[in-house]
Amino acid sequence: MMPPAAAPSPRRAPTLVASTLRVFDLSLGQMLWSRRSAFLAVLLGGPVLLAAALRLASISYGWGFRFRSQQVAGDAVFGMMIWLLYVRFIIPILGVFYGTSLIADEVEDKTITYLFTRPIPRSAVLFGKFLAYLVCTVLLVLPSVILVFFLAVPTGGGSIAEAFPSLVVDLGMLAVGLTAYGAVFALVGTHLKRPLVIGLGFALGWEPAALLIPGYLKRFTVAFYLQGLVTHEMPQDSPISVLLQVVREVPSTVTSLTALSVIVVVTLWLSAWAVQRREYVLEQ
Repeated sequence: MMPPAAAPSPRRAPTLVASTLRVFDLSLGQMLWSRRSAFLAVLLGGPVLLAAALRLASISYGWGFRFRSQQVAGDAVFGMMIWLLYVRFIIPILGVFYGTSLIADEVEDKTITYLFTRPIPRSAVLFGKFLAYLVCTVLLVLPSVILVFFLAVPTGGGSIAEAFPSLVVDLGMLAVGLTAYGAVFALVGTHLKRPLVIGLGFALGWEPAALLIPGYLKRFTVAFYLQGLVTHEMPQDSPISVLLQVVREVPSTVTSLTALSVIVVVTLWLSAWAVQRREYVLEQ
């Protein structure tokens, strides 16, 4: 007599890591070829055009960047562009546009239920899309910063070899900024309606204002800790350097990295907690 066939073992649900990687693979292509990425790629082309104009003027007319008749080295020009264009504007904008949309876009497009009916942890949707956001934004920012570096640094007699280590530090600093801003605005997108408007108000309104106000309010901003990782110094006696001396109380590198790490961990945990427990009611 034949023994009874063994019952098939139940199929095990994928782990959080495996589910996160699946969502990442699905989301990365969608982000890279979205209209949002095309718009932000155009935005990132602005600094490249500015650096190209400076380089062209330097080659054609022997003109470098000057302030009060003093020649400013190309690495200082590059530093000003990192400070004023990337740290103060572009990185927060990328964090706002992508971070707030990680879950909000799925709700708006009424596709969130399809993701949540899969046999995967809900938090994997957030983590996978967040990883896709990081890869997508790094791929957008990296070419822009490198092109600006090679165009701006030679302007005014700067040395590419001497300034190259600062480029590596800048790329790491910008990646940290993208991570922190993306995590903060992912939290906004999972909890609030109209997250894009609120995110823009935080990045372009609250943060600049808080940095100008004496006291502890600046410590409740990402920008305060991110500026502690910037190694560039502005030309002395320039209006920009005077302004930075007013608004810039610089935390140490260790303090900045610690605070930004806490911000990322706490905001992502709160976002995952909200996604795991919230009931999403899709409007008709």
